[in-house]
Amino acid sequence: MSSTGISAVGDAAAETRLRRWRMVLGGDGDGTGCVLSGRDVGMDAALSALYGGGGAPKSGGERSGGLGGSAPNVARWLGDIRTYFPSSVVQVMQRDAIERLGLSALLLEPEMLEAVEPDVHLVGTLLSLNKVMPETTRETARSVVRKVVEQLEKRLASRTRATLTGALDRSARTGRPRHADIDWDRTIRANLKNYLPEYKTVVPERLVGYGRAAQAVKKEVVLCIDQSGSMAASVVYASVFGAVLASMRSIATRLVVFDTAVVDLTDQLDDPVDVLFGTQLGGGTDINRALAYCQSKITRPADTVVVLISDLYEGGIRNEMLGRVAAMKASGVEFVTLLALSDEGAPAYDREHAAALAALGAPAFACTPDLFPEVMAAALEKRPLPTP
Repeated sequence: MSSTGISAVGDAAAETRLRRWRMVLGGDGDGTGCVLSGRDVGMDAALSALYGGGGAPKSGGERSGGLGGSAPNVARWLGDIRTYFPSSVVQVMQRDAIERLGLSALLLEPEMLEAVEPDVHLVGTLLSLNKVMPETTRETARSVVRKVVEQLEKRLASRTRATLTGALDRSARTGRPRHADIDWDRTIRANLKNYLPEYKTVVPERLVGYGRAAQAVKKEVVLCIDQSGSMAASVVYASVFGAVLASMRSIATRLVVFDTAVVDLTDQLDDPVDVLFGTQLGGGTDINRALAYCQSKITRPADTVVVLISDLYEGGIRNEMLGRVAAMKASGVEFVTLLALSDEGAPAYDREHAAALAALGAPAFACTPDLFPEVMAAALEKRPLPTP
């Protein structure tokens, strides 16, 4: 490449950096000397409306947004950011607008909901507004929630079913199967050492197969979900996973949500949207009371997995809570504590309670939705959990 060409490339890179810094700093008097034009002007206006208006900061040196509470302005802005930015960035900006500018009330208007980009965080916000949501908005809100739920099911369901079916099959193997129940592939692999070359055959000293209960319920899973406001994303993912587990005939699934009250939503598991609208995000937390309810529903402890999804900020009786976990584990229950079930990174949680559970042999950890099937498979097979 000629020196002229190299210079041109360098100039273009420098100009791109200046443009980006100009948008980050958000004002003509920012020292970059860069003047925006064309599409950049619209992008800058959309950013400034949320993160800072028109250049100079307001009094006190703080930048503030410029959307206000005007529904027409917000609707226009929602359209603009979808024009200028990819979906992943749009979702972040919508989340910031709701948190920074107090736009939650506008989500109660159907035309606003139709303009937003649906994601897990938006669903959490809508669920927190469920009690004050007018009837004119409720159906639109349900359609937004359903769209997100369907996206999550498409992403997570097949892998979850495949992973857990394998775990259930392994846990159900028997060493004395009936002839029709022999798994010949695994039987041959288990007896290769007994191969007789002269007869070109394997003598099966040990048969591997599946019991007659293959189509019956093999395991019971109880999902006990903290519905305090900080757990919104976890509630969404847990509801989707609950519906997936409930669709598997070999697993009897119970879904319980709690704050200071306990609500059993098992009868709504065929539709995770109904489950989500049955939750009431917010309020206090009484883990002990929720675990007492779950404990009362366990009939086959050795075949039961209890999954507590909570940040462990207990408002109930701490010693009783820990005592219930210890009692369940002593009876044969596999107990799993997830501090969060989301992609949001390290959560805030009560470290003292987490340490106490770990001492009981129930380590508490945050789990991503992609790791959850592996965690459940390990719990079903009673092997060490794949903690992050």
